[in-house]
Amino acid sequence: MDRVLARLERRIGKYAIPNLIRYVVGGMAVIWVMSLARPEGVGRLVLDMDAVRRGEVWRLATFLLIPPRSSPIWVLVNLYFTWWIGSSLEQRWGSFKFNAYYFTGALATMLAALLAGPTSNTWLHSSLFLAFATTFPDVTILLFFIVPVRVKWLGIVAALGIVAAFVVGDWETRAPIAAALANYVLFFYGHWLQAWRQRTVVVRQKARRENLRTTAPVFGQRVCAVCGAKESDGADIRVCSCAKCGGQARALCLTHARNH
Repeated sequence: MDRVLARLERRIGKYAIPNLIRYVVGGMAVIWVMSLARPEGVGRLVLDMDAVRRGEVWRLATFLLIPPRSSPIWVLVNLYFTWWIGSSLEQRWGSFKFNAYYFTGALATMLAALLAGPTSNTWLHSSLFLAFATTFPDVTILLFFIVPVRVKWLGIVAALGIVAAFVVGDWETRAPIAAALANYVLFFYGHWLQAWRQRTVVVRQKARRENLRTTAPVFGQRVCAVCGAKESDGADIRVCSCAKCGGQARALCLTHARNH
């Protein structure tokens, strides 16, 4: 995916929107303030493809700006948190990749709305948090402003919550969740594949070290496996675990260590 993005950035990178998340969060703040006076107006911003076909094309953009439904303090916290994770990702990735991630998720959400019905930006922004937790797993935040927690643990909890919502929800819920997760997988498949390969290598190396630790003869008591020369008699005994030895540690005198 990174190679594809690199090619695209060379061709169309100049069209990327710097500080995209600022505009998104700013729009959410404006709509939240307006909704205090006219709560029913938010319904005209939801991504409803039937309404789009009737000419309400603004819904293709305004659904991205719908603020969460909560108390004023938590809305402000949510807006700040959304800005923080978005700006952090853009700083790490660059504007083009962040734009690509956000708008690819938006297009996938539009497809979900076309197939399953009206939706908003809830799951798209959830995938934004998963991306942040994957990119910055060791960042610590204060949960409820009190408890320090690493973001990777919150990311795991969020992922489990998303999966649970997918399992128990209807298709109007499952479709945008699937869109958000597909976007995440598209951008992070290579990351997890590399992590899995590195983990496999580490496990193999650990097993090999354990094997050497348990099978290697004790220094001073080693005996050549070929001729029987003993280290206690002054023979120069080496431990070999090459491919010819099958990867198993064998004690060999210097002569047979060189020629075996």
